[in-house]
Amino acid sequence: MAHDVTFHPSSLRADPAGFHLAAVPTDATPGWDGGKAAGVQALADLAPALMDLQERLYAERTRSVLLVLQGMDTSGKGGTLKHTVGLVDPQGVRITSFKAPTDEERAHDFLWRIERAAPEPGYVGVFDRSHYEDVLIGRVRSLAPPEEIDRRYAAINDFEARLTEQGTTVLKCMLHISAQEQRERLLARLDAPEKHWKFNPGDLDERAFWPAYQEAYEIAIERTSTEHAPWYVVPSDRKWYRNLAIGHLLHATLAGLDPQWPAADFDVDEQRRRLVSEKPLG
Repeated sequence: MAHDVTFHPSSLRADPAGFHLAAVPTDATPGWDGGKAAGVQALADLAPALMDLQERLYAERTRSVLLVLQGMDTSGKGGTLKHTVGLVDPQGVRITSFKAPTDEERAHDFLWRIERAAPEPGYVGVFDRSHYEDVLIGRVRSLAPPEEIDRRYAAINDFEARLTEQGTTVLKCMLHISAQEQRERLLARLDAPEKHWKFNPGDLDERAFWPAYQEAYEIAIERTSTEHAPWYVVPSDRKWYRNLAIGHLLHATLAGLDPQWPAADFDVDEQRRRLVSEKPLG
């Protein structure tokens, strides 16, 4: 049975006016009327179009895309990289995974390391975690004074506006899971020895702050969802839906840019004549 894919950005786009994260179901599938098997197939069917658009962007080399993946532990940032971003040519992708800042990075403004990782023209840049950590864990764990946290929202908006002016389209996705789903995923990691390497006891420490993190996400989305860099809240309890939704958001972003194959800067006919008239080699 064929399913109508109606992924319009508006179906997942957060409205910053009075945004409430709790009002967004974590297990919903907005824009999709089929089940898991059909969703997995739909993502596979999308791959050629994604690849074509990304290759044209890489060839054009005038603009770029920045995909920001932000979410609680186990929300699926790594899974999205593997199953969705992995559909395109890795030559044109630059993935940056932000960990706790180093001493050198702490000596600079919080955006210093972020700006250095911004994608160059032609690339799809992906941030696995991002500058939003500095207003999420920074807020929850009081890693900076309240007035500094407050300053950072405006600094982020200014930074993303500059990226846009320089030709980078910013696509921000919050991977939204429930506390129960996170619990199940953490237990699954403990139950499988081959997944123990993924488990970090510190994740349980952060889990204890779940309500505070939900509030921090809500504030961040409300303060930084702008016309030039809106937030998309992606229900992520269903992994297949998360992958499909972000695939369609990325496709819509690239299709909106409509990158074109660059015209040859040489005489094509002349180069063909050279090859045709070439003497045998060797």
